[in-house]
Amino acid sequence: MKKALTKKTFFYAFLILLLLIFLVPMYMALITSLKEPSRINLLSAWQLPSKLNFSSFSEAFNLLKNNVLNSLILAFTATIISAFIGSINGYVFSKNKFKSSELVFTLLLFGMFIPYQIILIPLFQVLKSIGLYGSLGGLIVAHIIYGIPIVTLLFRNFYDQIPISIMESGRLDGAGYFGLYKLLILPLSIPGFVVVGIWQFTQIWNEFLWGITLTRPAANPITVGLSQLAGGQAVSWNIPMAGAFLAAIPVLLIYIFLGKYFIKGLLSGSVKE
Repeated sequence: MKKALTKKTFFYAFLILLLLIFLVPMYMALITSLKEPSRINLLSAWQLPSKLNFSSFSEAFNLLKNNVLNSLILAFTATIISAFIGSINGYVFSKNKFKSSELVFTLLLFGMFIPYQIILIPLFQVLKSIGLYGSLGGLIVAHIIYGIPIVTLLFRNFYDQIPISIMESGRLDGAGYFGLYKLLILPLSIPGFVVVGIWQFTQIWNEFLWGITLTRPAANPITVGLSQLAGGQAVSWNIPMAGAFLAAIPVLLIYIFLGKYFIKGLLSGSVKE
């Protein structure tokens, strides 16, 4: 009993140590954002500010407000559209399988393993040829298409947990192909949409490469705006650090309030009864 307690104590101590190491960059960013520019130097980097300076947050927001708006439009639009497409795909591959459906599903999943960098040049050429290069709309289309494989997988795993008897009851009541989806499947899909929404929103909000290469300055997302705050030779580091905290708030709030649903949804379909 005592030996088991000792192992448990060491285990939690190790986890706390990892947590502290993980929080070091956040600590440095926070105290830097609260310092006066003249007080920021290498020798006092770890020291708490003698006087709190919150003006850096308002200044960072004024510089990033257009980028924040772009990212909100981008993340919400691409997340909602890709989630509904993935929901329909998951419904088909889970409850309405057809000949070679498993092969098609496997080929679709290959899209999950294609890195952003590999398709960057072809994507640039396609968006330019259809007149969407440089616009926020083109970036939205790119994220919708790139997110379809993973959201399809998540929804299919989620729909596999819905008993087939529910589908049979709906058919006996006269519901058709899309009637079953609209009346039975969709109302049960709220947990699945929460999981997919969190996943897609986080990936899109934090993405940088496509944002800087596929959009012009007026359509740059928040990640590109942050990189521009730190540009130049003389940088007031309190402003980029404050901007980093502002950019992290939406994702942080999502995981604080919806994190348990995200983990639960990811595990759905992993255990078969």
